[in-house]
Amino acid sequence: TPSIFHRVRISTSVLRYLRKSLPPALPQPPQLKEAQPDCIVLYFTSLRVVRRTFEDCYVVRSILHGFRVSIDERDLSMDGKYLGEVHEILGTSGKVALPVVLIGGRCIVGLDEIRELHESGELKQIIAGLFPPTAVAASNECDLCGGLRFVLCEECSGSHKIYSEKG
Repeated sequence: TPSIFHRVRISTSVLRYLRKSLPPALPQPPQLKEAQPDCIVLYFTSLRVVRRTFEDCYVVRSILHGFRVSIDERDLSMDGKYLGEVHEILGTSGKVALPVVLIGGRCIVGLDEIRELHESGELKQIIAGLFPPTAVAASNECDLCGGLRFVLCEECSGSHKIYSEKG
């Protein structure tokens, strides 16, 4: 009888084959106009109000940071315009399931889909197709904001946010 590892490998291969051969159940959502085809954009929240959503976002951020590539992180709790972008990407106007990841223009919604792609090795292949193997995330973080791109206003002590494209 085949070992458990052999059965897992075979089932993963079969699932990968079926995913490639079957047409997608849903049409691909429209791409964000400003999204570059060679970048990773992560829409997430840093608010801990809904624990499950926060934990899902945290796990997805950890998975993506593990690849050590540049990620454009967009925190919906920091700027409301990001919510409009997510609605445009998903083509909906109601509730949004976070996290939402754009990898090379491909939209991936939710922890389960990211985790499945990561465990099957497909996420690594997708990211490797975007970035050369030697591309390691450069430390282009700002000394002032630490790469968060939101700086506290010096006049109001944080009542207003100043968005910086440089970060």
